[in-house]
Amino acid sequence: MTTSRVLYLFGSAAPPVFDVAKVIEDAQGRGFDVCLGLTPTASRWLAPQLGELERLTGHPVRSEYKMPGEPDVWPKADVIAVAPATFNMLNEWALGLTHDFVVGVVAEGIGKQIPTVTMPCVNAAYVQHRAFDRSVAELRAMGVQVLYGEGGFVPNQPGQGKPKEYPWPLILDAAEEAGLST
Repeated sequence: MTTSRVLYLFGSAAPPVFDVAKVIEDAQGRGFDVCLGLTPTASRWLAPQLGELERLTGHPVRSEYKMPGEPDVWPKADVIAVAPATFNMLNEWALGLTHDFVVGVVAEGIGKQIPTVTMPCVNAAYVQHRAFDRSVAELRAMGVQVLYGEGGFVPNQPGQGKPKEYPWPLILDAAEEAGLST
């Protein structure tokens, strides 16, 4: 299969991020050229794997903004997938708080009309906070496909996470479908 569509895959610090290499391989098998971006904490978690992830994608793994005047090291995105998306990340994104590279790119992606899909990874206690539902609704209103609830991510009770059961294929299916419209 030839690679023609560029997928920005962005992950935050939730346990499923440790499976990102397999997700990249699955996305590549679907014909995506994958560029991996991580929140600063996710980047620290995956620090021992960053070199291998760069070899796998063929692109630098990014977690920080580039310096003004530096060339962009990634091709332009056809579609963006954000998973796992933590409580903090979703709320920052919905509010437009872009101090982190990943949140900045996805916030700007809305304005650039880049098809964007996201899937949370939060526990059932976090979703009781009123900000969570507001953020999900706000992102959906801005055109982001949020895979949450039936047919998407369903939270577990605190301390009962099942990272190996995180439904990665759902985010790739959604990205593939969204990328077809570009």
